[in-house]
Amino acid sequence: MTPTIAIIDYGLGNLRSVIRGIEKTGAHAIITSNPVDIASADGIVLPGVGAFREGMEQLGVLKTTVIDATRSVPLLGICLGMQMLMEKSEEHGEYAGLGLIPGRVRKFPHVQGYKVPHMGWNSIHLEKPDNPLFEGLSPNESVYFVHSYYADTTPEYTLTTTQYICPFASSVFNSNSYGVQFHPEKSGVTGLRLLKNFIDMI
Repeated sequence: MTPTIAIIDYGLGNLRSVIRGIEKTGAHAIITSNPVDIASADGIVLPGVGAFREGMEQLGVLKTTVIDATRSVPLLGICLGMQMLMEKSEEHGEYAGLGLIPGRVRKFPHVQGYKVPHMGWNSIHLEKPDNPLFEGLSPNESVYFVHSYYADTTPEYTLTTTQYICPFASSVFNSNSYGVQFHPEKSGVTGLRLLKNFIDMI
């Protein structure tokens, strides 16, 4: 049976490129803001581009739906969507996230010679190579990033790390909740393999 993936539409995110990436894995994807669709899906993707506060405000009443759904199905947060899984963010003040993964979202420090946002291809180092989300991928893959803030969490919840100005968690997990700071839908074969691995976890 083909799994159905709910891609949450809350007004922010590259929804069309994400749905194309999911569909290339053979899964059936829907773009939705309907709590019933989200609650009944086999898996959930929370994409996002923009500011943390706006993302949480736009998600609105769907916050409870998302948190409840992760008790039984896997969730993948992408870019801002990953950051929203964290407990708090320091972007333009302090704001609460979904709290699905312990940690905070912090701004990259200013360092001479480095540009913020961190934009373009960079490598990810697998900290937990036996995790199914990275099945079949090498210890140091290259993926595509666009972000000015990063997730600060402990090794327990860190799947991959990346070096840019400082080392940071480029993908995280806790139980059924997974997040990647990079854009798998823009990361070529590596990104598609990661999306396929996510689908295979259902």
